[in-house]
Amino acid sequence: MNLSFYIAKRYLFSKKRTNLINIISAISVVGMAIGTMGLIIGLSGFNGFDSLIKSLFSSFDPDLKITLVEGKSFDANNQAFNEIRQMKDVLFFTEVVEDNALLRYENRQVLATIKGVSDDYSQMTGLDTMIVDGEFILNEGDNQYAVIGQGVAYYLSVGLKLINPINIYVPQKGRSTGMAIEGSFNQGHIYPSGVFSVQQDIDSKYIIVPIAFAREIFEIPEKVNSVELKLKEGATVKTVQKTISTQLGNRFTVKTRYQQHDYLYKTMQGEKYAVYLILILILIIASFNIVGSLTMLIIDKKEDITILQSMGADKRLIRNIFLFEGWSVSILGAIIGTVAGIAICQAQITFGFVKLQGGGGSFIIDAYPMKIIPLDILLIFCSVVLIGFLAAWFPVKYISGKSPEDEAH
Repeated sequence: MNLSFYIAKRYLFSKKRTNLINIISAISVVGMAIGTMGLIIGLSGFNGFDSLIKSLFSSFDPDLKITLVEGKSFDANNQAFNEIRQMKDVLFFTEVVEDNALLRYENRQVLATIKGVSDDYSQMTGLDTMIVDGEFILNEGDNQYAVIGQGVAYYLSVGLKLINPINIYVPQKGRSTGMAIEGSFNQGHIYPSGVFSVQQDIDSKYIIVPIAFAREIFEIPEKVNSVELKLKEGATVKTVQKTISTQLGNRFTVKTRYQQHDYLYKTMQGEKYAVYLILILILIIASFNIVGSLTMLIIDKKEDITILQSMGADKRLIRNIFLFEGWSVSILGAIIGTVAGIAICQAQITFGFVKLQGGGGSFIIDAYPMKIIPLDILLIFCSVVLIGFLAAWFPVKYISGKSPEDEAH
């Protein structure tokens, strides 16, 4: 065994002449452990919410969405789009007509986005799993129905058990808006069949209707505003995106699910890194205990240092002894904190003992979500060990290198 490490291990677990050194060393270990545990729990919490939001958006957003760079509507029944339909990695190809409209239900009204989709839309997105009231039905026989967001339903006070339809008003193309609604707006009415809940911004904005209904009221009988694709399991999204972009040219933009909410995901990642940096700063402050305990230990072991020097030990050997001593404190704290942090996160995942305020059915989950990512654990452990090394290096570099002759002068 390395002599420096062996002596450092003896110093770590042996009783010192001054009991305060033992206490400060124990506080150092606890401080590093708590800091490590806090980092793991904090980042795992962010990972949990990030995973939850991505899973919610995956129930509404497609794997790939094709839109025009300039303009609103285009023809999706040409050779280029037919080739996309036949691609081996494309499972569902859904044409979408989407625009804003005024909704009125009894004496209430609200602006919302009408999204006209084909019948297989629920299979493509999984939105039918997010229904909180009623059923996901767009067509039944000759009848057409709408599935509305929970926020829209709240603003309009829509009741599925009532028989009143939702009235929809859209300005007619090529006509200026006058005082009379009847002469300036296309009007339609549709009965709600279900209410979905995905995410607040989506719930308060969208109403899903059959594409035939949307085409009629928006006056675009053969065109679409976008095309949404669901890829087969195992398909590489980036590869398919690049292929389709090359095939369609510069007139169209093809976005992945995450690019469709680029700002949101970047904000979440920024918040995660900010929390990581804040907790690292707290851990750096906690590491000052290592500096204090190591400085006091060096003073306490002056006689041992003198004996070792008289036996031929050089400055490097003595520095390594106390460097290993300080580093061992941080590693021990990192190990304890990592085990405790993972255990707490796993317990929260399994039992959900920390509940969300205002839960109890008002949100899709009732406990804080957690997700343990091994790469984060490795990053945290390495960060703690590095901080411990730097904290140990400072007192070792400036104190243990002094010989007794130096101190006499």
